[in-house]
Amino acid sequence: MDRVTDVPESLAQSADPARVNDYDSFAEAYSAETENNLVNAYYARPAMLALAGDVSGRRILDAGCGSGPLSAALRDRGADVTGIDASAGMLALARRRLGDDAALHMVDLRDRLPFADGAFDDVVASLVLHYLEDWGPTLAELRRVIRPGGRLIASVDHPFVAYTFQDPRPDYFATTSYTFDWTFNGQSVPMRFWRRPMHAMIEAFTTAGFRLSVISEPQPDPAARELFPDGFDDLSTKTCFLFFVVEVPPSAADSDDQPVADHERSQSRIEATMTVPWKI
Repeated sequence: MDRVTDVPESLAQSADPARVNDYDSFAEAYSAETENNLVNAYYARPAMLALAGDVSGRRILDAGCGSGPLSAALRDRGADVTGIDASAGMLALARRRLGDDAALHMVDLRDRLPFADGAFDDVVASLVLHYLEDWGPTLAELRRVIRPGGRLIASVDHPFVAYTFQDPRPDYFATTSYTFDWTFNGQSVPMRFWRRPMHAMIEAFTTAGFRLSVISEPQPDPAARELFPDGFDDLSTKTCFLFFVVEVPPSAADSDDQPVADHERSQSRIEATMTVPWKI
């Protein structure tokens, strides 16, 4: 699920639990806001597509597809895309975008997925995992539906950024929730995200049986420089989201028999590929 441009500078503690994360109540406004903005259209989605690479002929599950912009882009690149989302309102917009024959299903990522083992070559999960308190069951299901050798490509709120969202600051090493009001197109809606330290994210992936391939902190699309001159400079010098590519081993035995080796390989790849241009 994509997100809106503005990261809240102050967090409201008054979000109504009964209405929190209720995308059905603001699907149209959210979709319109994120369609062509800087953070979504010129940063998050291009980064996901770049990490996915050549997807021609690949069966891809868009987990948390929202109104379908990433699904559409993947389909345009030749992928066979299936979308799932927990919001009926967002799925209605996705069907309007993708057509009546699009494979779209209303599914909560906390539940068992209605797909066979190894049904997909890849799963993309754009800005959706930070809605979940416990990644374990969801990652186990995503791994189940990805064929051996396939990939999960995921993006989340960067933990360094999420750590700054409260005064006083939370315990970085704890998994904690934070609530706030998103305001866009004149509409204010209550939201709740879960933040966790980076090592907990990596451990969740490896515990689920994935091998870490890439951690990325990308730059926005250069085309945005002229469209959003002020925002472009800001986004180019501050981290915002964190992107992962994790792989299912070629055979299940590889993952089951070598968890320690996988973790050691993951740690070496992190050290080799990660840069951290951030300030708090």
